[in-house]
Amino acid sequence: MIAETLPPVEQHPFEPFLPANARVLFLGSFPPQAKRWSMKFYYPNYTNDFWYVVGRLWFGDKYHFALRAEKRFDHERIVAFCREQGFAMYDTACAVRRLKDNASDKFLEVVTPTDIPALLAHIPRCRAIVTTGQKATDTLCGVFGCEAPAIGESVRVRVEVGVEKVVREYDFYRMPSTSRAYPLPLERKAEIYGEMFRKIGFSDLKL
Repeated sequence: MIAETLPPVEQHPFEPFLPANARVLFLGSFPPQAKRWSMKFYYPNYTNDFWYVVGRLWFGDKYHFALRAEKRFDHERIVAFCREQGFAMYDTACAVRRLKDNASDKFLEVVTPTDIPALLAHIPRCRAIVTTGQKATDTLCGVFGCEAPAIGESVRVRVEVGVEKVVREYDFYRMPSTSRAYPLPLERKAEIYGEMFRKIGFSDLKL
């Protein structure tokens, strides 16, 4: 019998983005393959709705972060915005196998879950954690040992953070996937994300 050859293990291509003023930590599952990137940052696929949702909410223009003629996102503008607003970014897995040659979470095997408490130790002002898809939600529920909140809702979790194991409480929000494969219009996604941002304390939204 010939042993089945497993796909190679992929390590996360980006460093965690953890600005000192971070108020919210966004966690996806894992970046898509590099051939799908339009920038070297989180949610890099030009067809992913994340930055269109954020542009719609803050600036009333879903294309605010897009360089439409080049079909890519404006990396510098996005990073500056995240630093200003206090958005931290990473994913729930730092090593995966792609069981099929695509970006689908359905065929993503988590090899090494991310050490979420270690991330949180670097952002002491953060009190909200947001997952942006089902795979990320399932992985984080396994880390926290909690039930998944309903889409658009949150549950309170207690996490031991840092080497001193200081217990902090966080609101864990489960949000709709920003993948175009998720069957929800962008405007409706923006409304649900907007409600979450307001609950966290962001007040300067256009929608």
